[in-house]
Amino acid sequence: MNDTSLLSPELETDIIELAQSLIRIKSLPGDEEAAIRLAAQQMAALGYDEVTIDTMGNVVGRIGSGGTTILLDAHVDTVAVNDAAAWAIPPFSGEVRNGRLHGRGSVDMKSAVAAAIYAGTVAKNSGMAAGKTIYVSCTVMEEDCDGENLKHLFQELNLKPDYVLICEPSNNQIMLGHKGKAQMTITTYGVSAHGAAPEKGQNAIYEMADIIQRVEQLNLKLPMVNGRKGSLVMSQIASASASLNAVPTTCEVYLDRRMIPGETEETIQQEMAQLIAGKNAAWAVGVLHKTSWTGHEVRYEPFHLPWQIERDHPLTQACVAAYRETFGAEPVEFGFWDFSTNAVTAVSQGIPTIGFGPGDYKLAHMRDESCDVRQIIDACRFYINAIHSI
Repeated sequence: MNDTSLLSPELETDIIELAQSLIRIKSLPGDEEAAIRLAAQQMAALGYDEVTIDTMGNVVGRIGSGGTTILLDAHVDTVAVNDAAAWAIPPFSGEVRNGRLHGRGSVDMKSAVAAAIYAGTVAKNSGMAAGKTIYVSCTVMEEDCDGENLKHLFQELNLKPDYVLICEPSNNQIMLGHKGKAQMTITTYGVSAHGAAPEKGQNAIYEMADIIQRVEQLNLKLPMVNGRKGSLVMSQIASASASLNAVPTTCEVYLDRRMIPGETEETIQQEMAQLIAGKNAAWAVGVLHKTSWTGHEVRYEPFHLPWQIERDHPLTQACVAAYRETFGAEPVEFGFWDFSTNAVTAVSQGIPTIGFGPGDYKLAHMRDESCDVRQIIDACRFYINAIHSI
């Protein structure tokens, strides 16, 4: 089948209408049921061979039962909108204007959800999925707990695909990897005393003061390697005391560290030891506890190393072939995400993984989020061609 005939005008309209419907559903992490139900309903209507919602609330559709297994993953949760009145176009309208789909999730990443769902069924109906098993997962809670969704899905369904495509926004550029993420807490300890006699205690906030300066200086000193630089930010601070007129006994800060290839777990351990050196302090990975829309309790340990797939890897070469078939040209360059994605689970399990999705990721989480409609359609075509090429 010629690539230009993969998607009829009617199918293109259906893809955009599904993306619009998803945008009109508010789906914060832990509250994605309506979006998941819609995705599952659409998969069933399009003739997926099997549609399963796991106990965490992720949905995965299966097409075929061939020897090579390929997973396309897109999450349905979004960040919140706290400034709806300031949006030029209402954030949950799903309106298409001047060739762009508007609304929360149009970039991150409900447009990709629609493109991936339709790619599966078109690949099946066109024969381009012959000899393969295609999975399309629509996952939950990615914004808070990236990777926990696929970890749960793989374990519960005893699933380990041969290849994974992460459909996060990339401006339809092939992404070869992304930075790692380590989120930690540092806690300093003091001794309580009455506010009228502070000299009898030890102030945990004062103990933290030098550490705050060290964090800022460490961020400035992080090296640039091959054009990439890690980052460190202190994102939260809190203290505890017996009362408002007592010397604080503890002070805690939350750190977000983004890592580039070459930085390891040992890198982080050494940095944290340096930050608390000489202080009455301790550090730990900032474990989060969340609850999914099904009531499933999620424990998330936010420590993921950076990853990058080789340009000569068979999966990369298959995606280059798919790109060539989709756009009629070679990729000008490859990309590397600054942020973390669900790829962390696949990569940690040794599964070859690559990224590609519609939308400019610099518009994600922003006011007036919008996505080029043509990119959504082209992303669907790329996914179909990738299924065929892999």
